[in-house]
Amino acid sequence: MDLPTVARSLALFVIAGLLEIGGGYLVWLWLRDGRGIALGAIGGLILFLYGVVPTLQPSTFGRTYAAYGGFFIVLALLWGWWIDGRAPDGWDLVGAAIALAGVLIIFYAPRGAT
Repeated sequence: MDLPTVARSLALFVIAGLLEIGGGYLVWLWLRDGRGIALGAIGGLILFLYGVVPTLQPSTFGRTYAAYGGFFIVLALLWGWWIDGRAPDGWDLVGAAIALAGVLIIFYAPRGAT
């Protein structure tokens, strides 16, 4: 992949992650914290948008979702730190680094046409 394609792909992973985590968080607040159903409905809509964004990736379904999992791990830890005030510990950081290494291998390693 060329650099502009990789940059666009990385941005799409981040956008998808924020949509999934943000939508899921709103549903969480609705069901776990007793917030209004409107919050849950907005979360559901955001989760729907999350389902659309990965279709814009330049690879196959399986590879896209496998690689996305690594981004989700990192973004979930950052969300928990920023929103819930729970800083990741050293093991979280090691696991996140391993997950991101997996993303780079799965999604961006040079290979023949697929």
